[in-house]
Amino acid sequence: MFASSSFKARQSALAALILLQGVMLAALFAGVQPHPPAAIAPFGMAPFLAVSISVALAAYRHAETGGKSAAALAVLAAILALVSFGPQKYFDPAFGQVWPAVIGAQIACVIIALNLRPAPTAQAA
Repeated sequence: MFASSSFKARQSALAALILLQGVMLAALFAGVQPHPPAAIAPFGMAPFLAVSISVALAAYRHAETGGKSAAALAVLAAILALVSFGPQKYFDPAFGQVWPAVIGAQIACVIIALNLRPAPTAQAA
């Protein structure tokens, strides 16, 4: 199947989210600053990051199939990433240390949003 530039862009953005969240999870486990807090009011951070990474990985693997379910997984992956890397981080005291990850994740989420078209299907000759 021919991969369109839209498909490639979405997959690349999902890969970026997987890596960013994985690095933050590793920093949390290792205690390397800056790292996310171990827990926030509604949930523990490690389980949340695990779900975020899992959804992004599922979206990455499913993206090739195209269709609504692939797009829905990609949107869900972006929304989950924005919980950690959304615009609220601009007001976080640690923003000066984490801004590359925040900006990178936000760019990846925009790329996902702009590239939600289904992957092209093989045409019969």
